[in-house]
Amino acid sequence: MAGVNVKSEIAPLKKVLLHRPGKELLNLTPNTLEQLLFDDIPFLKVAQEEHDAFAAALRGEGVEVLYLEDLMAEVLTIHPDLREMFLKQFILEAGIRTERYQSILFEYLDSNYSDNKELVLKTMEGVNLNELNTDKSNSLVDLVSDAAKLVIDPMPNLYFTRDPFAMIGNGVSINHMYSVTRNRETIYGEYIFKYHPDYNYVPEYYSRYNTFHIEGGDILNISDKILAVGISQRTEPDAIDQLAHNIFESDSPIKTVLAFDIPSSRAFMHLDTVFTQIDVDKFTVHPGILGPLSVFELKPEGKEGIAVSEVKGTLEEILSRYLERDVKLILCGGGDAIAAQREQWNDGSNTLCVRPGTVVVYERNDVTNAVLRENNVNVIEIPSAELSRGRGGPRCMSMPIWREDL
Repeated sequence: MAGVNVKSEIAPLKKVLLHRPGKELLNLTPNTLEQLLFDDIPFLKVAQEEHDAFAAALRGEGVEVLYLEDLMAEVLTIHPDLREMFLKQFILEAGIRTERYQSILFEYLDSNYSDNKELVLKTMEGVNLNELNTDKSNSLVDLVSDAAKLVIDPMPNLYFTRDPFAMIGNGVSINHMYSVTRNRETIYGEYIFKYHPDYNYVPEYYSRYNTFHIEGGDILNISDKILAVGISQRTEPDAIDQLAHNIFESDSPIKTVLAFDIPSSRAFMHLDTVFTQIDVDKFTVHPGILGPLSVFELKPEGKEGIAVSEVKGTLEEILSRYLERDVKLILCGGGDAIAAQREQWNDGSNTLCVRPGTVVVYERNDVTNAVLRENNVNVIEIPSAELSRGRGGPRCMSMPIWREDL
């Protein structure tokens, strides 16, 4: 099963990409939480145990689990000539502009991490000044800097593999992410989809070098012909225009893109934090988006044009119309205002569907999970005391690579 095939959110999941949380979480400090987009510092040991339970639950459902760090290491092993290019690009994108530090960091990483997987994990982890053994007598910066200063920031959000790139049908969007902190994460996707023999022929619908921001949590495959994208805190309408244009100009069967304008806030970070599909006719929804909601339809027009029109109706009516069946919206928190806010904050609406009517969820959202069961949904609960501190649920932590066709 080389290549990618993701034409829905609910068809049986056969292959998924994860990243096991690593030492990058140990480089989170209270002073860097806001910059690195965390609200608290997860306990790494427990976060890894919880993530392993997540991977085990997926394997138990017949899903092949791949790891981002393994695919990137395979690229460097298959193409050893790429190692120098990758390291120099990584160092530059980490914001290292002086030739002195570029040289010091290249030498440190290249000479101390001969194993490609260890090297990849180290680039994710970040680098402290005290690791480099620089000659401080020649540098004012070194003399006045704390030895624990991070020369290269970690990438603690990487266990949310949904965001750096997204599978769309048989193609991929390699995203230009909202924050400088996260945009470096897409470097791994660039190398995998350019050089890994299983994926280097996959059509690219969006480039990480494009101007406008877009993230995978805002991209939902409604069907093989319809793509939903959220206009959110993290995704700009200009990016959706460009993505739609690229898809329509390709041989993709997608001929409709729906742009959902959702509130721009930390709680409503992405479209998949406010609704996800869990069955052919069911969605989990945060009640906070059931009020006035602007939705726009993009369709190809003429040779290279795009026609944009506003779609009228409630969320339920719009989803029913485009899916061509009646749909049911299951409210996060069961409609209770307090439970909905609490459980949406802990990603109660952020489910990963492994087949129609079977979803992986965080066990902590017990009100929402009970409501799902009442609606005949098979609920697979995973522990989440530490993973949830990163503000992302099972869908955020997973990038489906292959689903069966419905």
